[in-house]
Amino acid sequence: MENSTNAFPGSGQGAERATYAARNAQYWRRNLAICVFGSFTTLVSLSMLLPFLPLYVQQLGVTSTAAVVQWSGVAFGVTFLGTAVTAPIWGQLADRYGRKPMLIRAAVGMAVVMSTIGLAHNVYELVALRFAAGLIGGYASAAIVMIGTQVPPERAGWALGVLSTGVLAGNLVGPLIGGVLPNLIGIRGSFFAGGGMIALAAVLTITLVREDFSKRPETKTKQVQSSAQNTNHNYAVLAALLITAMMVLLSNMSIEPIITVYIAQLGVAHNRLATVAGIVMACSAFGSMIMAARLGALADRIGGWNVIIGCLVATAVVMIPQAFVKEWWQLAALRGLMGMTLAGLLPSIAKLVRGTVNEQKSGKMLGYLQSAQYAGQVIGPLIGGVIGVHFGMRYVFFVTGALLIACAILGRWAQQKPASTATL
Repeated sequence: MENSTNAFPGSGQGAERATYAARNAQYWRRNLAICVFGSFTTLVSLSMLLPFLPLYVQQLGVTSTAAVVQWSGVAFGVTFLGTAVTAPIWGQLADRYGRKPMLIRAAVGMAVVMSTIGLAHNVYELVALRFAAGLIGGYASAAIVMIGTQVPPERAGWALGVLSTGVLAGNLVGPLIGGVLPNLIGIRGSFFAGGGMIALAAVLTITLVREDFSKRPETKTKQVQSSAQNTNHNYAVLAALLITAMMVLLSNMSIEPIITVYIAQLGVAHNRLATVAGIVMACSAFGSMIMAARLGALADRIGGWNVIIGCLVATAVVMIPQAFVKEWWQLAALRGLMGMTLAGLLPSIAKLVRGTVNEQKSGKMLGYLQSAQYAGQVIGPLIGGVIGVHFGMRYVFFVTGALLIACAILGRWAQQKPASTATL
């Protein structure tokens, strides 16, 4: 890890060094490219098991169909639970020891654990290893912390949008690879291949990522020791941002776990359900891939809150017609539009979180942001399932749309709060 001794021009001995972003101005573009590749490969490895996870559960001795479904759901979801638990911890350690060590930890840890999953003897080991992957992994989360704090503030929205595109592409390509790879090298071999992909990302991270890190000393000037009013303002804004981040994943995931059932109600033949459901879900990810960087750049020009509020309202508007579709392709088109409107949210939120806290705590707060997103990923299917069972599938769209509008109102309130210096 490189350590520069450059200070502000004209500064004397003992003067504070330049900000973290300024010290790493020459590195962030290359680091962004490596982080995009690393996030893509890790998400491919984590999501490619979706098509064959039930088959692997069966190989590990689970026989009944109900138990296979249950254990497959647990094994898949427990990884995100692990990441949600540890993301703030890793973010805090990034503030203390640097961003690059956290990237290396995630890549090396996930490469080892992913390969070890291919050696599991029973379903309990599978779940434990998937949980370990979430606890020790989180390359994409670590990448958001690095890029979110290293890129110049005026380019943060665009850079985080590009990084989000890599994550979305990994989630989109992973299941496609997972549908082919086991036929070529077997299920256990697929896990070894996934571990190998992440190992390549680890090597590139170790050799090519550069960081000039040194923890700036806590100062006791009036600019740093803010008033209670400013502190309360920042807490309120941060709470609004974290709630909004949770809503992004909640709105997307509220229907996806039961979307196959909804498509069946549209008259799609049983033998085509899996294919059509895959296409519909892919449309959302593809729409986000197209627009993430563009809307991130728009946030750099017109402000993060303007993009967030606009995207929340647009997503709510696109959500409602999904309750009235008559054909599956209509749902696919609307999900694609919804993916586009959702795409601007996470880059804009991360950009604002960075600007709301001081440099020493940015990693920790971006870690909390990741936890909020994963919470939405867990809560969304639960809400969607309950509403779908008790009120009908169409009401899932109505409730989710209403929650998005409420979140837009919350965002408008936070936007109108008087500006304050980042002091938390």
